[in-house]
Amino acid sequence: MSDVSQKLADSLEQLQQLQGSGVVAIKSEQLSRVHRERLLKHGFIREVIRGWYIAAMPDEKPGDSTSWYSSFWDFCAAYLSERFDSCWCLSPEQSISLHIGDKTVPQQLLVRTPNGNNKPTAFLHNTSIFDVRLSMPELKQIKNVEGLNVYSLAAALVYCSPNQFQKAPIQLRTALSMVADASDLLSVLLAGNHSVIAGRLAGAFRNIGRDLIADNILKGMQAADFKVQEQDPFADKLQLSFGRREVSPYVNRIRLMWAQMRQAVIAHFPDNLNPVINIETYMAEVEDKYVTDAYHSLSIEGYRVSREFIELVRSGQWQADGSDEHKKHLDAMAAKGYWDAFLQVKKAVRAVLEGKNPGEVLELTHSDWYLALFGPSVAAGIIKPSDLAGYRTGPVYIRQSMHTPPNREAVRDMMPTLFDLLAEEQNAAVRVVLGHFVFVYIHPYFDGNGRMARFIMNLMMASGGYPWTVVPVERRNEYMQALEAASVQQDIVPFTQFLVSLLKATD
Repeated sequence: MSDVSQKLADSLEQLQQLQGSGVVAIKSEQLSRVHRERLLKHGFIREVIRGWYIAAMPDEKPGDSTSWYSSFWDFCAAYLSERFDSCWCLSPEQSISLHIGDKTVPQQLLVRTPNGNNKPTAFLHNTSIFDVRLSMPELKQIKNVEGLNVYSLAAALVYCSPNQFQKAPIQLRTALSMVADASDLLSVLLAGNHSVIAGRLAGAFRNIGRDLIADNILKGMQAADFKVQEQDPFADKLQLSFGRREVSPYVNRIRLMWAQMRQAVIAHFPDNLNPVINIETYMAEVEDKYVTDAYHSLSIEGYRVSREFIELVRSGQWQADGSDEHKKHLDAMAAKGYWDAFLQVKKAVRAVLEGKNPGEVLELTHSDWYLALFGPSVAAGIIKPSDLAGYRTGPVYIRQSMHTPPNREAVRDMMPTLFDLLAEEQNAAVRVVLGHFVFVYIHPYFDGNGRMARFIMNLMMASGGYPWTVVPVERRNEYMQALEAASVQQDIVPFTQFLVSLLKATD
């Protein structure tokens, strides 16, 4: 090993020791100047603000936000605790997002602390913390969620801005659905003499079908001689209602997103004017599009494969066992896996064209797609067999996205809900758009989510008689931006319009 390599290895060992002890927000004094400067030079750490760093990867391109977004919450927890000790708390609105498991990176994180400066602290990629000089809520109203001091769910619902019910209805309705009874809310409402807020929350609970909680809020306040006028703070009536028992916030969030987004999809996605199709003709057209589809879908994910090689794989003339050059080559294994998965997807498409319920077909076959997609990589020793065991067992981050996919436990709640929603949905356009979007929102696997989502999209295309549709690699940025708008802002219109433009291009 050269002298330069040995020095870098020594510095990386220091960084590894910090990471091994759970350090995400690295203070300058935790690394010597020599190690710090060497790691900065080679791109293994990045400066967030003066004296504070995060680990990074040297292959990140200028402007790449992945390392920052994946470190954001842990960094903020450490940074705020260093600045304010335990005397700080996130805003009620941000507290609600964390209670429901929504860890989307905000543009600005609002923090309440008696020691605040009433000004922002700028971080990477146009994000910041704004520490507001305000007194702390009562100690019993503060909870710690993964190192972050937040309002308890009851206190957050009481103290959040009235405008939030119209600005973020999915988040607020999800939070309301987590409340099992009125007890904790009444404790906060009565202690603060909050009769107006009590009326607002009673109306909000009635909006989601939780009449018993609404009635008990009113009765509790009236028993203490408060006059309460009930008022629904939401802009619209919810067509979806929640039962009286507490349900997973992840399930409720997916159902709320679906209910809110489906109308926008229907408004922007054209009806198929020729829903009756010849199955054999349709399947032949799907087969004809394979090479183009595989080339673009793999290229979107960063694999480098030629159309000629894809055709070689399809023809059966390429064999992994007989080719040392390709045997352990990631791109080649991805191409072989795509072909194997495509064969499984074609079976599902035929079943849907023959009249089977598309949501039920997807639930029964999607694991077969995934096994086929990565089977060649397992055979070549590129990935471990255990990686095909099922849904992911840890966190995953989407490159360049402010959306943080839900945790492993949430995935196991959300995926059955997605299958149920697809099975229940009568509108094919909604199945197409939301089937793709919700799958990547959940991101149930460590890898392959994009390819799986595009397969799902085309299975749902078949369910409505729409043609197999290819997402061109040349439009990758537009595609990813549209998904980001849906994930972060709950705006499904750009993604709907993007898919419509692809359909028009096939006419």
